[in-house]
Amino acid sequence: MTLSQTPGTLKRFRRTPWRFQQTFQTPLQNLEPFVATILSGREPIHAASVTFDQVVFEPKRLLALFARHALVPEYGYDWCVAATNPEEVKELLQATLSDWVDFLFIPTPKPFVIYADHDGFTTFYANTKSNLNGVVQTLTASGFRNVPDYERTF
Repeated sequence: MTLSQTPGTLKRFRRTPWRFQQTFQTPLQNLEPFVATILSGREPIHAASVTFDQVVFEPKRLLALFARHALVPEYGYDWCVAATNPEEVKELLQATLSDWVDFLFIPTPKPFVIYADHDGFTTFYANTKSNLNGVVQTLTASGFRNVPDYERTF
């Protein structure tokens, strides 16, 4: 796991004309199966990065994750944590969703990206309907609640 500053990442994300999006309520009391379902899509996710937008309160779970991976506890706007294997990806996504953080999650490969906020909403973005459906249908079938007709704008 690595930590770095990535100036412009969030600005580029916000300027990208995503064709499709779907938002789910983040099940804070049931995060482990939510994360496992996200990561169990058609293509296995090998690596990922999380870029911080806003940190509302001290991110205790992220700081514990940083300590376990001997990372300097730096975070804030446009700071990025990169996970280099599937287990790290799972740990990183679960810890970030657990804390009061707004962030961008970019998996590798990239059939979709996620923007999640501290208010408990996780939005999936994709440029093809099939890539979005790959994750949305799996989450819906697993009983996670989508937010119909919600469109996140920046």
